[in-house]
Amino acid sequence: MPVISVPHAFNEEDLYVDLQPMTGHRLFLKCEGFNFAGSIKLKAATEMVESAERGGTLKRDSILVESSSGNLGVALSMIAASKGYRFVCVTDSRCNLATRLMMEALGSQVHVVSDEHATGGLLGARLAYLRALCASDDRYVWLSQYTNPDNWRAHYFRTAPAIARWFPRLDVLFIGVGTTGTLMGCARWFRSWHRPVRIVAVDSVGSAIFGDPPGRRMIPGLGMSLRPPLLDDGYVDEAVRVEEADAIRTCRTMARQGFLFGGSTGTVVSGATNWLARHGAPGLTPVAIAPDLGERYLDTIYQSNWVEALYGDEVITDPRAVGTAPSD
Repeated sequence: MPVISVPHAFNEEDLYVDLQPMTGHRLFLKCEGFNFAGSIKLKAATEMVESAERGGTLKRDSILVESSSGNLGVALSMIAASKGYRFVCVTDSRCNLATRLMMEALGSQVHVVSDEHATGGLLGARLAYLRALCASDDRYVWLSQYTNPDNWRAHYFRTAPAIARWFPRLDVLFIGVGTTGTLMGCARWFRSWHRPVRIVAVDSVGSAIFGDPPGRRMIPGLGMSLRPPLLDDGYVDEAVRVEEADAIRTCRTMARQGFLFGGSTGTVVSGATNWLARHGAPGLTPVAIAPDLGERYLDTIYQSNWVEALYGDEVITDPRAVGTAPSD
């Protein structure tokens, strides 16, 4: 059974799961889903909103707008509701139903794009809708998580220092990539740390972040159909790609061990476990960032009919687990 470590106070900065009993490799999973928004995106959302307020971009009558596959939309919905802003989230058909309903329950308006842009896919369609929306009314304020440096600053000031406090001998850090805000914030912080840390980016197959051609991706969260403007390759030591079927296997394996994580976390754990199987060494201290929990994926990656229809029944029946755990 994986070991949970909660140093001092229980909060989203301090909860780690040691996956060695499950994977056969020492791997500390930093669980970011235990805040009110349920994902790591609360940090970026808070930083972007508060920065816009300090800079005078956000005013009392402003209407927040953003493109999101789900988790940032929920985080912004919570912040907007607490601060009295209206919020419009532009998402697409891959967004989980539970996530959409959560945003609407928090008072947000959700616009779902279903037709792909001629050159930019679903993301391009979302961005085109946002541009037209902002041009129609100057009350709309687009935070633009894809280009906003406050996205990565949130992790420079919070996520990376939190990891460093509990793992002063950190060797390798696995980070899932989408907008690359988490990646760039952590990578920049650890670049000037007292010891070298290998930064491994974990991407989804079908993502174009690191130059691969875009392809089908059905699990929201990680990956993009174009290169993120925030990405600076010079801070990344290595990028690994994970098939969505493997991410689903990993999620379902962890669930059978009592841990219900989201698709982004399944992707990161799968990529980290495979990397450690090739490069791991005794005494290595690896940490992986788990962006989300699994409740919002109950009708997708944890729903056998959905998985079988998209990936085949072998994903359900495949006996392979996450790594090879030692037997009792």
